[in-house]
This record gives sequence, C-alpha cells and structure tokens, in this order.
Amino acid sequence: MKKARHKIGGVSAGCGRRTPRHNLPLVLLLVGIGILCCAAPAAAADFAVLNNGFSIRHERRQVVGLVTRLYLGADPNGYVDVPTSAIDHFEHDSSPIPAARSSQLLPDVVNAASGRYHLDPDLVNSVIHAESGFDTQAVSRKGAQGLMQLMPQTASRLGVANAFDPAANVEGGTRYLRELLQRYDFDLIKALAAYNAGPQRVDQYHGVPPYFETQAYVARIIRDFNRKKLAEQKAAASKRPLIKRAAWQPASSKGAPLSENAGQSVH
Repeated sequence: MKKARHKIGGVSAGCGRRTPRHNLPLVLLLVGIGILCCAAPAAAADFAVLNNGFSIRHERRQVVGLVTRLYLGADPNGYVDVPTSAIDHFEHDSSPIPAARSSQLLPDVVNAASGRYHLDPDLVNSVIHAESGFDTQAVSRKGAQGLMQLMPQTASRLGVANAFDPAANVEGGTRYLRELLQRYDFDLIKALAAYNAGPQRVDQYHGVPPYFETQAYVARIIRDFNRKKLAEQKAAASKRPLIKRAAWQPASSKGAPLSENAGQSVH
C-alpha cells in the first residue's frame, strides 16, 4: 500500500478514538480555529514540499502566524497547519486530469467487492477518491498503482496481477481495508491511517502517526464519507411523509396499502 507518499514528520495527531463499525457519521479530524491572514492562494493544486523531502497536496494555502494552512479541498474546515519553517518550497501538481473520472462499470465493481468484504460502498468510494481521484492509471511518486493505490508488493500478496485493472485493484484494496479493520478491532480511524502510512506506524504510535499527510488523508476520507451519509439521511427523511401517506391509503382504493416496512431491506 502506498506509504511514503503519505509519511511526513510532524506533530502528533492524538486520534486513537474507537469508531462505530456501521454507517453513523464520524467526527471530522483536524478542525482548526484562528484568524486567517496573509492569503497566498495556490493555483489549481500544488504540493508543499517539506524539508524532509515529503510533500502535501493541497488546493490553496494561507499563512497564519508561524504556520502555513494547507486547504485540502473546497471545504474550509479541511486543512492542515504546517510550520512555515518546515516547508522547503511549493510545486505545481502537473498530474494529468483523467479523461474519464470513472467507468460506468465502476459502481458495480465497488458494490461487488464491498459486498464480499462486508464494507459500506460509500467508504470504499471515499478511499478511492482520496487515493486516486478515480483515475485507473494513477501512479504515485513511490510506485503505488491504480484506483486504490496498491504498492507492487502489497498487490502481489493480495493476488492482484494487474493493479491497473479496476476490478482487480478494487478487489485487492477492499480486501486489504477489511483486513486492517479486523486488525484494529474495526477502529476506522486506525485502519485508514494504516492503509496510508502502514500498520507498523500505527502500532508504533498507538494510533494515527504524527505525519501531516496521514492526518490529512484520514480527515479527507471521513469528511467525504460523512457527506454521503448525511445526504442519504436527508433523502430518506424527505421520502418518509410520502411513505406514511401511502401506508394509510384506504383499503378500498386501487392497489393494496403499503406496509410500514415496505421497501425496507433487512440485513
């Protein structure tokens, strides 16, 4: 699994909290406060290259006192504060934008793999989004490949012969994520950190390791997953009144009345 791309020295994360194994919204990490000043917006996406050689991809940045705040996406709460003195320079992300963000068959691939390993498809999609942006040909600077960014040795262990094959890559990555969840007693925070930085680092620090990019990676996935779950809840809530009215439809009307459990699946 890609490790070095996300391993960076820095302050400790303090995130070893046990998380539910089901679909409850999760608390976002790295929520910052403070007064913003000295704006220095980055054009498109850039890499902040640190003095230790590692880098953090971000969409814009602002200087706040002695730190540079790196915004990881459009969400103003999704950022990482990095000591400005720890940044060597910035580089523009020249990675080509994939012509097709996702194949029409990809949802079926994700749903199938998620079902086999008993994971929420939204979680797997959030991991793919953070890892590769749904680019099936993505390759990291350290050699991680495909949708779920499998390192060659990890792909080999998982039986993935071609990491650029979407079905094989998602199958292997989903299986690996499930293994990590089982290893950490279904602590999603630790499992995601291990997917990014490696289990040995999570074990070493007894939780999310003190790497800026790993902290940002975990926060990005949880934020994306939360957004999907909240959207589902709102959609379900908007449909409930219609279902209740149909359930109380008089028996003499056309069609049988709907049960309160109509349309609900049981797992």
